[in-house]
Amino acid sequence: MRLPTSVHTSRPWRIHEIAGDFTVEDVWALPTPGGADDLVWLVRQIAEGISSGVKGDDFVSRVLFAVRWKLGALLGWDKAATGPGARTASLRDRLPADLREGPRGPDLGTSPFTSLYLRDDEWAAEMGNKTVHAVMHIGWVPDGSGGYRGRMAVLVKPNGLLGAVYMAGIKPFRYVGVYPALMRSIGREWQANAAARRLVR
Repeated sequence: MRLPTSVHTSRPWRIHEIAGDFTVEDVWALPTPGGADDLVWLVRQIAEGISSGVKGDDFVSRVLFAVRWKLGALLGWDKAATGPGARTASLRDRLPADLREGPRGPDLGTSPFTSLYLRDDEWAAEMGNKTVHAVMHIGWVPDGSGGYRGRMAVLVKPNGLLGAVYMAGIKPFRYVGVYPALMRSIGREWQANAAARRLVR
């Protein structure tokens, strides 16, 4: 379920200290009910999905991802020289000492995402290309009924006019195809792993 931006900005997340010049583009409640210490499971699940290449779980989302990666290859949007640490500084350079010296989070392999930091209740990873510098923020929040659930925020900093036009152009596709498929996929995998989570509690 999509949520108002204020549910992200009103919480004392550490990402606010680091990405204050980024815009909160989207906030979503994830279908991942769990206990107080289950963020580690959600981070692992998302990291494995990113590392294996996110393509979506239905025809529409697969087509959208395929078109996006093909355009990126043709136009040179996703070359390594356009990402954080090359074209622009990585947000790791902004981390305060306690986050820089603490757990970084999972290795995301050949994915364009790189983990920034991991805490008990939040994980952040960044990616960048010729169009945008973006952060995926995963928070773990009380659900109001004694449990917890995940929440995902996407923060972006478009790269000039190209980035602004790109973000405006993909907006309807994100809401129609990409995010609904992603939420279904996350929810199915979370439920499939429920037994494993119960075994270690």
